[in-house]
Amino acid sequence: MQHSRLNVLVIDENRIRAAIIEDGLRDAGYDHVTVIDDMHGLARRIADLNPDVIVIDLENPNRDMLESMFQLSRAVRRPIAMFVDKSDEASIEAAVEAGVSAYIVDGLKQERVRPILKMAISRFNAFSRLNRELEETRGELENRKVIDRAKGLLMRSRGLTEDEAYALLRRTAMNQNRKIVDIAQSLVTAASLLDPGGKE
Repeated sequence: MQHSRLNVLVIDENRIRAAIIEDGLRDAGYDHVTVIDDMHGLARRIADLNPDVIVIDLENPNRDMLESMFQLSRAVRRPIAMFVDKSDEASIEAAVEAGVSAYIVDGLKQERVRPILKMAISRFNAFSRLNRELEETRGELENRKVIDRAKGLLMRSRGLTEDEAYALLRRTAMNQNRKIVDIAQSLVTAASLLDPGGKE
């Protein structure tokens, strides 16, 4: 996406500084800039605005303010570039854990805006891709466990080999136009209902 088309949201309680940041972003080629200088109901307003990237500028944030910003970062799932004038190691670690895409100490300078936002977006995209892959891998692992339990049930109840049990699951899934894991889950659920005290 071209940076001129990005919807950039600036969060800064200091209205004068927010206006300077907004001008800096526009000068850097960002045409769609919205500024929020009131922190109340922030998550809801972000959801309504649906920005592509968020710039948070905090002059001297205290621990509570940082923590609320980190919670926001976890909730909104957007690239976030956070600028602070001062910081400590614990805050930097917390920012990384919260998924802040760029955590810049030493304030916001106009000439750094474009490269920092580009970096924030690319880091966010890479992080999202890794998370997605991790979720898919977890899902596949869970599916495999359910299928293995269903195979075990069929092998015990019908005296089948593992291959035969899998073939039966697959054939049933094809006949019902469903996924094998769905058939397996139904079988495991039915078995636990029929014999709640028994071992699967």
